[in-house]
Amino acid sequence: MKTVNLATDSSLSDLLDLAGEDTVLLKTPEGREFILAAVDDFDAEIKAVRQNQELLELLEQRSGEEKTYTISQVRERLKLT
Repeated sequence: MKTVNLATDSSLSDLLDLAGEDTVLLKTPEGREFILAAVDDFDAEIKAVRQNQELLELLEQRSGEEKTYTISQVRERLKLT
């Protein structure tokens, strides 16, 4: 997987060319991240994702939310009650 910092000038065409070669992780100056990947053959894409350890680790990190809140807790925390 390639990482592209969007704070630098990157044209959409250049990004699509990169995504044609390998999955691309896009990072905005604000810290948001997006994945750009070519989808040629869905079965092949699923197989490639499952074999991409770096991507799986990133997804595991992202899914690691430990705490959940009920709507009542959110309202209380935001002083909406």
